[in-house]
Amino acid sequence: MKSLPLTIAAVLLTLLGGCGRQDSLAEIRERGELVVASRNSPTTYYQDKNGPTGFEYALCELLAEELGVELRMETVYSLRDLFTRLDRQTVNIAAAGLTLTEERAATYPHSTSYYKLTPQVIYVTGNDRPRELADLSGRKIVVLAGSSHVQMLKTLQQSEIPDLQWEEIDEADTTQLLEQLRGDQAALAIIDSNEFAVQQSLYPRQQVAFDLGREQDMVWYLPPGIDNTRLLAFIDDFLLGLQQDGTLESLRNRYFGHTDGVSRMNAFEFAQNIEGILPAYEPLIRKIANEYQMDWHLLAAMAYQESHWDPMATSPTGVRGMMMLTRATARELGVDNRLDVVQSLRGGARYLKNIKRRLPKKVQEPDRTWLALAAYNIGLAHLEDARRLTERQGGNPNLWQDVMQRLPLLQKTQYYKHTRYGYARGREAVTLVQNIRHYYSVLAWQEIPEIQPLPPVRGDDHLPAAVRGLQLQAL
Repeated sequence: MKSLPLTIAAVLLTLLGGCGRQDSLAEIRERGELVVASRNSPTTYYQDKNGPTGFEYALCELLAEELGVELRMETVYSLRDLFTRLDRQTVNIAAAGLTLTEERAATYPHSTSYYKLTPQVIYVTGNDRPRELADLSGRKIVVLAGSSHVQMLKTLQQSEIPDLQWEEIDEADTTQLLEQLRGDQAALAIIDSNEFAVQQSLYPRQQVAFDLGREQDMVWYLPPGIDNTRLLAFIDDFLLGLQQDGTLESLRNRYFGHTDGVSRMNAFEFAQNIEGILPAYEPLIRKIANEYQMDWHLLAAMAYQESHWDPMATSPTGVRGMMMLTRATARELGVDNRLDVVQSLRGGARYLKNIKRRLPKKVQEPDRTWLALAAYNIGLAHLEDARRLTERQGGNPNLWQDVMQRLPLLQKTQYYKHTRYGYARGREAVTLVQNIRHYYSVLAWQEIPEIQPLPPVRGDDHLPAAVRGLQLQAL
């Protein structure tokens, strides 16, 4: 009975400590800021040339607007860190591609589901493909520490596969798991379907073996020990509204349903478009290129890469026009109508020229142009991250051939977590530059005078040998 007064005192202190504290929704509005913890990854939150982006970021930005407050994103590099921030009540929401599990739901309040995904077993082609649960026996598996996949494997170990083995990787992004597979440090990885779909282009030898269970719900988690009743109700109404008005589906398609950039185009189709489409725009492209003292072949190649010379082009992400300018970039460049081909071409030419002017004087042509094109795609800040990484690894930051080898590393956690500006779709930038270089070479070659009659040819026989039959990379 001696402990009873202490127990009563503890209860009273807890109650008194909570007295006067507003619920989380009121606190957010009074502070004027929504604080969200998320992973820096291609499926959640990252920075590109236009600023912050990503599926989770887009949702949280809309939520902050609905609340009438500013949004502050806090980046975590492990799932353990993310849940620690929830436990310490230093963030309002964890929005990081997290699935709903009984274990998490017992501790953390959560939103309604806003996306569904499936955990998948990933293997390397050329190795034995597992086709059912029994095939996981005796093979080393890697998973993200703190992920729902750990609990799934524990359940399987206890119920069906006693010798099931796995290693938990303390990262927040799946690239480390895929790297372990590529380096033969593991046989299999467990990765959610949306994450693998985005990352697979970096790891073409890695494929889905089979789905590990049913679809799972993706939810936001909130801190425990706080009155989140009104905030949760607000969030659920918000997500329901996005579902009903089509915004949620639009965001899903924007970030997960489309391949970035243009479709794969072979050299024959490009040659056809040179004859069928380019003549209508060539005089204008030449004129505007001359205004900005640039090679018209380069401007034409950029326009083809961006829109296939379509002045009315519009992408799922909202960029428009022949040069596919974003609304923000167009505003910065003084472009009033992105669908006006003259304004669009001038805007793209001006934007590239501005970037080239900002590059260090040590960078010489043609590398200056290729590096500027990379920055045109991912932003000058991320290009500088790649140049610094190139220098640290002993390469020349002023040479495109060296920097292009490092740009894809900005998509891998072990590299971008040590950069100033974080994750960037560096491989996309490499693809864009290399495609433009190919288009540029073909266009320049077209102007070389014919010195003798040519025999009848196939559609691609009139192209240079270096690009004949070339299948250009898809973004």
